[in-house]
Amino acid sequence: MTNETMPRIDERADWASDWDELISLVGTDFSDGTVRWGADRIEPGAIRRYLEPLELADPIHYDEGAARRAGYSGIAVPVTGLLSWAIPPMWRPGEAQLFDSAEADAQPTRSPINNEEPYPKPDTTGFFTASMDLSFHRPVVAGERIGQRGRRLVSVTPKQTSVGRGAFISWEYDLVSDRGDVVAVVRNVVYAYNRIEEPQ
Repeated sequence: MTNETMPRIDERADWASDWDELISLVGTDFSDGTVRWGADRIEPGAIRRYLEPLELADPIHYDEGAARRAGYSGIAVPVTGLLSWAIPPMWRPGEAQLFDSAEADAQPTRSPINNEEPYPKPDTTGFFTASMDLSFHRPVVAGERIGQRGRRLVSVTPKQTSVGRGAFISWEYDLVSDRGDVVAVVRNVVYAYNRIEEPQ
């Protein structure tokens, strides 16, 4: 490829420039600071049922005495389960029904795992999680209730992939305890995209 045929560094596709407004907001926290609490306080029985299919037998997750001897303040919650206990309930008494269609592939009308809070971005038809990282600040123990706080925009990278044209969007939020502290920080990257129409 000669210098004449190589694209200029500042040359960008029109679809990529559609993401400029969101890119300009990197560093913004789109939340109001409210904690979205998990459905329930973490109980020893829930920990046991979580670990049962994994056949994980470490006594710190079952026996309070063993956990305290190991330096924990109570029965230790497995870190792989923290996100599960930080999810708000799908439905509460008094709320409208979740499914308003009897079709086989019907989707719930709302879900706490789908971020429905608005933010400026181009309209897209699909998305998926590309990666997720957690940084743990301290162990969580049975009896605590944890929730999610914050929605910080870390980065926006427009990119065309084999599934379409869109952007990798990196978000960060805290997992907090009802004890008043941050127990972990979650960073996840989603790819929001539109499929490329194939020529007929």
